[in-house]
Amino acid sequence: MTRPARTLRWASLPGTALVVLLFGGCGAGQIAETAEKEPSIQGVNLMADNGEYAVRGLLIEFPGADGYRAGENALLSAVIYNDSKGPVTVTVTTQDAREVVIVDADRPIPPRSDAASPRPTTASPNASLSPDGSPQSGVPQPATGPARIELPPLSFVRFNEQSGRYFQLLDLDESLRSGQHASVTFDFGNGQRVTGPAPVAAALTPVPPPPPVVEPEEAEIHDGADHSD
Repeated sequence: MTRPARTLRWASLPGTALVVLLFGGCGAGQIAETAEKEPSIQGVNLMADNGEYAVRGLLIEFPGADGYRAGENALLSAVIYNDSKGPVTVTVTTQDAREVVIVDADRPIPPRSDAASPRPTTASPNASLSPDGSPQSGVPQPATGPARIELPPLSFVRFNEQSGRYFQLLDLDESLRSGQHASVTFDFGNGQRVTGPAPVAAALTPVPPPPPVVEPEEAEIHDGADHSD
């Protein structure tokens, strides 16, 4: 059964987070000092009910004019803040993809070539190894890890181009285009969690139109050949 397109809209998500901000600007209410650093131009900002935890700049990277296909992977940006006096372990999950992992910005997991076939995210235990113990492959394996972050008190951590690492949504359940979103949950492990829509970024510059379709008859006319004589 196909779900309707998830167009981004303002809504209160039950038992989760308050969507504080969409596409930049200043959020309402009291926000601690660390949560006021470098707001994102595009993205959604979330805050936990106790005001001690926040997520800013939650955004899926622009996929191009064609969007993401179902089964592909999507890079996710976010800045996570811990304004409490104790450390927390943050776990990131989504209901709109198989799982969330952490990847290097310069080596994300490539999209699946066949959306119908599951793609392993780690090397098989039985895979042949090179003398140094690494998998024998012409393509370097991307550095991945479970989407779980240890965050000290009164600190924040970036997952975006500036930091050199991203979250990545593996095997999207449905296709996504700019203006739609995926739901992402940040669990701070102490009964506090926030869930919000991660919108797909829009192009910062106009996308060039596709080349015009030239019919065979038009092509003959523009060849310079004149068959009228």
